[in-house]
Amino acid sequence: MMNGGKRGIALLGSTGSIGHSTLDVLRRQQDHFHLVALTAGRNRDEFSSQVAEWRPSYAGLAGVANDVQWPSGPEVLVEAATHPDVDIVVNAVVGAAGLDATLAALRAGKRVALANKETLVMAGDLVAHAACAGGGEIVPIDSEHSAVLQCVTGRDGGLARLILTASGGPFREWEPARVWNATVEEALQHPTWRMGNKITVDCATLANKALELIEAHHLFGLSYDGLEVVVHPQSIVHAFAEFHDGSVLAQLGFPSMELPILYALTHPERLPDAGVRRFDPIAAGPLTFEPVRGDVFPALISGIAAGRAGGTAPAVFNAANEVAVAAFLRGAIPFGRISETIERALDAHAPVPASSVEAVRAADRWAREVAQQSVRQ
Repeated sequence: MMNGGKRGIALLGSTGSIGHSTLDVLRRQQDHFHLVALTAGRNRDEFSSQVAEWRPSYAGLAGVANDVQWPSGPEVLVEAATHPDVDIVVNAVVGAAGLDATLAALRAGKRVALANKETLVMAGDLVAHAACAGGGEIVPIDSEHSAVLQCVTGRDGGLARLILTASGGPFREWEPARVWNATVEEALQHPTWRMGNKITVDCATLANKALELIEAHHLFGLSYDGLEVVVHPQSIVHAFAEFHDGSVLAQLGFPSMELPILYALTHPERLPDAGVRRFDPIAAGPLTFEPVRGDVFPALISGIAAGRAGGTAPAVFNAANEVAVAAFLRGAIPFGRISETIERALDAHAPVPASSVEAVRAADRWAREVAQQSVRQ
């Protein structure tokens, strides 16, 4: 704690969608939190404006080398996350780049408010060991995992099954052949959420839901037999938690990341926040649910298989997906090649235990090379 009891915050990834929402929450909660450290990737102009507004003790650009104004390079993420005045690290970095900062923060005894799902996907067991060794803790920001946490907090065990919801993205009702040739513009038209391009494409393929299932496995200790996904186009119910006696709890709310962010900062307590949109069941309208169409979303099937395989397979799934999505966004491959690129990498991989950061990094590098070769074919 610092500044008269305020909790010190490090925000990693300040210029992305989660970064923007976090800053909106912090503006309304300045009596409780103080922004200590701020990092972004390459967006110098916006980052400069944020630094001028917040005047953090530490500021750095992770995606820039040898910057003349601020510390720069990937090491700034760890430096911000382990700053002595930081109590809570909001990790909103996209992709594998967020792993080292999460591990370092946990070893330093920090709370990590985690939006960087790739951290747990790549190295869930290593993250758990880091938290145990250093006394840190993970509190999820993803709306689905936040929903589960809110349902299970204060209850003594008994969790039997989790059902995460997915909007179905823009291609929920499309035929598979049409989906294969979808354009970047079409893939970025998410029906309910506003996010960065990479995450939005992940939502269009449902790769994001595979990542979330793997993350849920590590966060809540359920086997993959106890994890399911249903399509829920309205994005009002974020998750269902079923207990051993058959009781089911759900968390509802209009699509907004500000509530999960605030809860990650305050868990298990809650702070009043007049800026969060209040739920109105009449305005929400009918709530519908559908099965996932495997012919339209093969990336989800591949991701679940990688999770079940364990070891380094999830890291390979994540790395191949990152390469394929980047290639799609720059126009190098059609939309349908994203899932194909992932499948090729997983088919070629023989998983080994993810027992060290080096093993995880090696699998990540290998998968990126294989995916790049697939993209060039």
